[in-house]
Amino acid sequence: MRIFLDTAKLQEIQQAAKLGIVSGVTTNPSLMMRAGRGDYKNVAQQICYIVQGPVSAEVISTEAEGMIEEAKGIAQWSPHVVVKIPATEEGLKAISVLSR
Repeated sequence: MRIFLDTAKLQEIQQAAKLGIVSGVTTNPSLMMRAGRGDYKNVAQQICYIVQGPVSAEVISTEAEGMIEEAKGIAQWSPHVVVKIPATEEGLKAISVLSR
């Protein structure tokens, strides 16, 4: 079984990684803000370094064009990053373009 933490708190991620119980991390801008972290890219890259497994990072934009541009940028942050796009009408438009 693969276990993914849903957090942006680096201390929690480090503890789980040390125990060898985490396969990856899911996060989003809301979790980053609750963790008191404003630099989404930097924190996501730190998480990728700690976990060395899939780390999901979600787009912020609510319009397809913005999601597409953000997704392309987020995908460059680390080879471990998996881009999350909401399953809204605009999100599905973005996914359609990005999946080609």
